[in-house]
Amino acid sequence: MTTQPLDLNQPQTVRSERKPVKKFYKKLKTIQRFSSLYLLFLPVFVFYIVFSYAPMGGVVIAFKNYTFNRGIIGSEWVGLSHFERFISNGDFWVVFKNTFLLALYRMLFGFPAPIIFAILLYELRFAKLKRLLQTVSYLPHFISWVVVYGLMYNFFSIEGIINQVALLFGSDATNFLGETRFFRPLFVGSSIWKEVGWGAIIYLAALTNVSSELLEAAWMDGANRWQRLWHITLPSIRSIISIMFVLSFGGILSVSFEQILVMYNPIVSSVADVIDYYIYRVGLLQANNYSYATAVGLFRSVLALMIVLTTNWVAKKIEEEGAIW
Repeated sequence: MTTQPLDLNQPQTVRSERKPVKKFYKKLKTIQRFSSLYLLFLPVFVFYIVFSYAPMGGVVIAFKNYTFNRGIIGSEWVGLSHFERFISNGDFWVVFKNTFLLALYRMLFGFPAPIIFAILLYELRFAKLKRLLQTVSYLPHFISWVVVYGLMYNFFSIEGIINQVALLFGSDATNFLGETRFFRPLFVGSSIWKEVGWGAIIYLAALTNVSSELLEAAWMDGANRWQRLWHITLPSIRSIISIMFVLSFGGILSVSFEQILVMYNPIVSSVADVIDYYIYRVGLLQANNYSYATAVGLFRSVLALMIVLTTNWVAKKIEEEGAIW
């Protein structure tokens, strides 16, 4: 009588086969536990799938001569000809320069504005006045750019309040909205006024984590308000500032199309024609230029991605927690 040799590996094999099953049931229990949160996230997920990821399939027309008759698949393949046409076109340097300068001015003056405003509110000791200023500063964010431009027109047009006051003092009227030298200051200034209160929310939240013990100890050691701000408050929110700085570079080449659209006029076109408005102008206002406009948009998106990756890499080298990934 022969006996079968015992398979010493059999228990280990059974256990290894059960591990994926256990992991599956564990994940299923986690999903069931947080099902309400997943349902809450579902509309956001569907929104991005439908309006952000699904349309990416149409990017292929940037490499074709798209026409309605033939459709996306039947249109002629032209490769990189639309990209070469854009770069060799004289409009490229004009729109790129305008986009870069407006984005640069907005970063130089617009990015620090919410930080400064949040710190000023944080240092304010009158609670009622603080709540009032917060509420008033948030309101412009919910106003459309059409309404904002209407306010600007009432202030800066020839018949506006500023020119009426200037005429009372014997000065000449100035067409602020019709001169190229005033377009960029008005663009950046109105953008800061509209978004500074909303942008300060995240910094106000970060300032609540500043150690009160450190501030009190610094005060006991004789540090003035500026020294406490520079050596304690700002270093405490440095990682948040770094992350927001990296995120802001994601839209550096998307210079507020709605704002440009309402402020644009033929007189200031030489400084107001940015990449987003150029895509709108050649893609929708001109016939059968969809492939060319898509190529310009894809070029802008790839360039913006490279800028974000570079900025994130630099931020990570400076501080590990200051990067997004």
